[in-house]
Amino acid sequence: MTQIFIMVFDGLQPSQVIPELMPRVSAFAASGVQFQKHHPVFPTVTRINAASMVTGRYPGGHGLAANTMVMRELDPGELFPVLEPGLKRLAEHTGGRVLLSPPLSEILSHHGRQYVAVGVGTSGNAFVHNPHPEHSNGATIHPEFCLPYDLHPEIIKQFGEWPDEAYPNEARVQHAGRIVTDYVMSERQPDVTLLWSSEPDKSQHRDGVNSDLSKQALAMVDTEFGRILDWLDENGRLGETDVIVLSDHGYSTITEVIPVEAMVRDAGFPASGDNGVVVAANGGSVIFYTNPSDPNTAERLARWLMIQPWCGALLSSEAAGNIAGTLPIDLAGGDGERAPDLAMSFAWNHDENEQGVPGHAFSSGGAPGAGQHGSMSPHELRNTMIASGPSFKSGLLNEIPSGNVDLAPTVLELLGLPGAEHMDGRVLTEALEGGPEQHEVEVGVEHHTMRRTVFKIEYHQMVRTSRVGNTQYLDEGDARRDPMRT
Repeated sequence: MTQIFIMVFDGLQPSQVIPELMPRVSAFAASGVQFQKHHPVFPTVTRINAASMVTGRYPGGHGLAANTMVMRELDPGELFPVLEPGLKRLAEHTGGRVLLSPPLSEILSHHGRQYVAVGVGTSGNAFVHNPHPEHSNGATIHPEFCLPYDLHPEIIKQFGEWPDEAYPNEARVQHAGRIVTDYVMSERQPDVTLLWSSEPDKSQHRDGVNSDLSKQALAMVDTEFGRILDWLDENGRLGETDVIVLSDHGYSTITEVIPVEAMVRDAGFPASGDNGVVVAANGGSVIFYTNPSDPNTAERLARWLMIQPWCGALLSSEAAGNIAGTLPIDLAGGDGERAPDLAMSFAWNHDENEQGVPGHAFSSGGAPGAGQHGSMSPHELRNTMIASGPSFKSGLLNEIPSGNVDLAPTVLELLGLPGAEHMDGRVLTEALEGGPEQHEVEVGVEHHTMRRTVFKIEYHQMVRTSRVGNTQYLDEGDARRDPMRT
């Protein structure tokens, strides 16, 4: 029976998969399928992309709108960090409604199969892989906790305490890799094993994309990936294992840090009350929540944002009403019961950083010159996916658009299990043995525009999407401001 190993390199860009930086991953890519137009979901941040990977749903369908959001079920005026303590509290409060759609761990368990995730990223990212351990025979293993929770002391007893975090995060990544080979794959032998590396994301946030530190991180995780491939080979399992390499998002360099919340308050929008606005900053994007009984506030806030030089594409939810000048948040699959009222991408450009890597954007945090993500920049809306194994074609450069939402339905297809038909993502059939040729797959491209004149300034936003079948991918989005035409 085919087994699946998924390796996620947080923040890895396709341009970094070259022999000079990642020789083992590059060699692996040459042997399999390279997805040339792979997409994260927006906002291009980690935890919602992790949720989209395991549910096959857009953010509106799985219920996580960003890394930091509002959970109105808990408190409509409270910022909710999507981390393990908060998600555990949410589960207790809602009877387990952490995600609004079942993740792979739950689906596989229903069919007597097993999914185990090992990660050294954030606790929120780890939690969404197995949010219902009481209903799953799978597991999540993380430095801070395990799901089920009683597994944590067992892992510590067998492998020792987790090393401290560092730059690059070498000791922790290697520790997680040993748990994968010496426990997960050796003892549990699940149908699906996932290893989530916090690098190169961690180092890129600190020193920037392709800095010396990030190159050290890339070399380190490349070596660890190679070690796991060698382990599979030495144990006679490589030929029967489908291996998938992913990242959760791309990257930009910070142009300028914008104190959005302070500026919103200075503009006269209070933090609470009838006219209150909750500001949830997420790196290259910001999402906003208003009082559901006060639609005028969302409209006034949108008008104010449109005249700011750092405001890029601006999307509104169905609940916020048809706000002139905005585009629907469902272009990014963001509408649903937990949707924000407004979602803004910061403006971006193609300028190169000191290392010659293109892509700059404004940000809500960090420091100029450091790395960031979250926006609708195409440099952030292109991420990495590579696959090789008995189920995949060999030596294929796949030019058909794909995305993180396609991981779960494709995994189910590889395992011969139902459920993909209920997901937003699609089975990546063109990459599978016996699947269609690329010229047989129909791809549509749509350009969405909206204009509004505010205070003698014409705000003009543009969002481009691609479509394969019923699955839509966000390619890029931005805005410009022109003097009002007379």
